[in-house]
Amino acid sequence: MVVDPPAPPASLREHDSRALRIALMAMEEVRIPLDRAITKNGCERVGLVLGTSTGGLDRTEVALEARDASGAMPHDYSFLSQHSFGGLLSALGRVAGTRGPAYVVSTACTSSSKALAAALRLINAEVCDAVLVGGADALCHTTLHGFHSLGVLSSQACRPFSTERNGIHIGEGAAWLLLEREGDGPARVSSVGESSDAHSMSAPDPEGRGARLAIESALAGAGIDASSVDFVNAHGTGTVKNDQAEAAAIAESLGVDVPVASTKGMTGHLLGAAGATEAALTVAAVERGVIPPSAGAEPFDSSLGIHLVRTARRATLRRALSLSMAFGGNNTAVLVEAP
Repeated sequence: MVVDPPAPPASLREHDSRALRIALMAMEEVRIPLDRAITKNGCERVGLVLGTSTGGLDRTEVALEARDASGAMPHDYSFLSQHSFGGLLSALGRVAGTRGPAYVVSTACTSSSKALAAALRLINAEVCDAVLVGGADALCHTTLHGFHSLGVLSSQACRPFSTERNGIHIGEGAAWLLLEREGDGPARVSSVGESSDAHSMSAPDPEGRGARLAIESALAGAGIDASSVDFVNAHGTGTVKNDQAEAAAIAESLGVDVPVASTKGMTGHLLGAAGATEAALTVAAVERGVIPPSAGAEPFDSSLGIHLVRTARRATLRRALSLSMAFGGNNTAVLVEAP
């Protein structure tokens, strides 16, 4: 289903892009706790970190098409205000009302999970008392053509860990989380493990070394061992190589019995917004005590050697990991804990 997000207010029209519209829609979901954090700590102590891979690239594509047709760029187009990450960040900061450190992380599909790591560092370093952190990406021709050229784009819904998986299914979206030094939320991000195995520009290390390092780093950062993890929300893109590498990393680091699911069968791959979206879904799983299903995983590829949850089920979840993998061997593991 394609949702047509409303146009931004007139004061932000110069920054208009589909990514901005989607991000603003999602921001409404955290408006109340965000305002509370600003009132409590002061706007200078509340930061903003955004993960995105495209920014307002969709506006540039439209502008270039208009230039090709008329010979001139549209008068209402601005690369700095609409396309650039800085323009998107500026508009979001004005709406959020934050005045603390603000910046963008862009590392392809780990963008917004690495943004969570950045936000956690700001809080641990006592630079901020709260950070609004999230991800936003919109569909555009450049992204679609890029993944198609790699031969990993599926024309069907994503089928992670299935014997019939044949590639990623790209979506668009946004998600925001509010990290606080002292909060009463449903769960907390206690650690984020990061690694870069640099195996290939576009393919993961086949043995999952990078993902394994990220998982082990997250566990070490929280001071826990592998047996403490109750659930893994896998990156699970539905490509043959990614699912193999990730399954190997999970089995090696956490064992073959830990419950695993991939939510991409329900959302598609949200690219730069995937990390924050899946971290939010992991928070919801911990809060509600429900392991989400791996939609589209049947028939399951049992040769992967992981315990894949195909239908939703109740479970007591004290700790859960949300994994992300990206181009260049970039990997993250976000550890979410019950309060």
